[in-house]
Amino acid sequence: MTEFLLLAFTFLVAGVVAVPIATRLGLGSVLGYLIAGIVIAPLLAALGVDVISIQHFAEFGVVMMLFLVGLELEPKRLWEMRGTLAGLGLGHILTTTLIVTGLAMLFGLAWHFALTIGLIFSLSSTAIVLQTHQEKGLMRTEGGQASFAALLTEDVAVIPMLALLPLLAMPELMDVAGDVGHGGDHSGDHGGGHGGDHGDEHGDDHGSGMSLVSGLNGWQTALVSFGAIGAVILGGSYLTRPLFRFISQAGLRELFTATALMLVVGIALLMGLVGLSAALGTFLAGVVLANSEYRHELESDIDPFRGLLLGLFFMTVGASINFGLLFEALPFYLGLTLLAMFIKFAVLFVLGTLIGIHGMDRWLLALSLAQAGEFGFVLLSFVTANAILPAAIADQALLVVALSMLFTPLLFIFYERVIVPRSVSDQTREADEIEEPGEILICGRGRVGGIVERIVSAAGYKTTVVDYNSKQIANLMKFGIKTYYGDATRPDLLHAAGIERARIIVVAVDGEESINTIVRHVIEHYPHVHIIARARNRHHVYVLWSLGCRDIIRETYDSSLRMGRSAFEALGIERQAAEEMVEAFNQNDREGMIEVAGLYDASIPAVENEPYVRKVREMLETRVPQLSREMQEIQARARG
Repeated sequence: MTEFLLLAFTFLVAGVVAVPIATRLGLGSVLGYLIAGIVIAPLLAALGVDVISIQHFAEFGVVMMLFLVGLELEPKRLWEMRGTLAGLGLGHILTTTLIVTGLAMLFGLAWHFALTIGLIFSLSSTAIVLQTHQEKGLMRTEGGQASFAALLTEDVAVIPMLALLPLLAMPELMDVAGDVGHGGDHSGDHGGGHGGDHGDEHGDDHGSGMSLVSGLNGWQTALVSFGAIGAVILGGSYLTRPLFRFISQAGLRELFTATALMLVVGIALLMGLVGLSAALGTFLAGVVLANSEYRHELESDIDPFRGLLLGLFFMTVGASINFGLLFEALPFYLGLTLLAMFIKFAVLFVLGTLIGIHGMDRWLLALSLAQAGEFGFVLLSFVTANAILPAAIADQALLVVALSMLFTPLLFIFYERVIVPRSVSDQTREADEIEEPGEILICGRGRVGGIVERIVSAAGYKTTVVDYNSKQIANLMKFGIKTYYGDATRPDLLHAAGIERARIIVVAVDGEESINTIVRHVIEHYPHVHIIARARNRHHVYVLWSLGCRDIIRETYDSSLRMGRSAFEALGIERQAAEEMVEAFNQNDREGMIEVAGLYDASIPAVENEPYVRKVREMLETRVPQLSREMQEIQARARG
């Protein structure tokens, strides 16, 4: 028990310390976990910890992650992705396999070994890519969706690979091949990590065990496999709702969590028993449950376990790097890793172009999947145990797989700091020439400015709309909606848009600094123009007030008032009384904001501004009771 607690404490401390530091430095959580694993590797080796066994357990985090991804993806959307799944996913696997196989044969490997290496390096890391995409909000981009489609195809492809690879087994060549490659005669002598004995110890984890399809011929195995998939789909569609309804009657949150875990573990177990990918099965279950009323509860219950297991997995990857083998031929292994990553990057970049992905999304796709993946560990363990690949070559391949995963977070940093800024600058163009400026100038045609323009245009007023998103403008032009391209924070653009003759300017651009810049300039140079400014939040209201703007609209405030009114009506209060009660709140809130606006200082945090804090506390003690009395009086009058 003490050893287990020490091990758990070691991993938790490493993650808790390393990840916040890495995140603060802009390196991302994945690299933080990998570095934590590298740091604690000597301690794990001293304790005699079997890192690979822990890694196999932690890989269940990938299964949970794909279940959560499935919950976000409706069946209709999955069907729409079928072209990308087939074209990009299969294209990436086949092309990468052929190129890597050819190069491995040039290095002197027999074609059996070369093909094995090619298949292993055709797979990318579902764990790293999806975790990073979710963390950075890239999942819904075109490049993020394409990456996900390719990864899903690879997860499915592992199944036929496990069936194909035993056909390549040639035990008589194992001793000869053991001397091929760099450092083959001492690769098993280094501790810490996957080492040369990984196949002997763990290959059986993937090659044997309980199975429902052992002893069956091909068509019988296929029938059982399709039956298992059908059971997951039908069970998810018809049995989960009654099950969760029954569990919810107990009123115990932990019981619902246990049921969610039971569902995921059970599906993974079923897939394993029929020889299919556990990740594929849970993903399908997630897709089936995407429209379920229990979807968000499932997500909130599973997500913490997913995060912890993935963090543990990334730390085991870092801890498994065989630095003894690495430092014996550092340039060789670094070169081999970079070559493998470049091949995958080039293949994906070309395939992305062929299927119509361009710009930042193409770079995101190619950089995201440039590494080898966690299934590489599984396959290398499998091929070593089944006399398909010598341990000496497997150790070298294993080191390259781990290094490529270690380098991947750096590729995402390169994407954020180099590709994105350059792509944004490439999209810029000269501002449009505005021919007939209107009396209402609207800066920004997004979800706020677009609705404002529709309202005032419907009333017959002439508007001039300026936006800085060229792609958005091109899309609007297809519908015949005129919007001028330009940066509204530039004084010359405002002049060209007719700010001198405008009666009103509506500032609805994104970003507080951009809004502040426009408001400050118009107040200083065109005081006759009425400014209606979009505020991102309550504190932004105070900043705009300090600049001199008096017509400030919080972007979510009015919708919140309407929701409050709907809540009153749902409680049985008549509509007129509900509107009066909400208006009482609105008036109270506006008066309170004006009282404290003069005390707000944008140069210091609000909680450190003592006069501001004192005034807010005073208002809470006086205005809230006053508002409560007003609402009670309104309800009393309504009752009559």
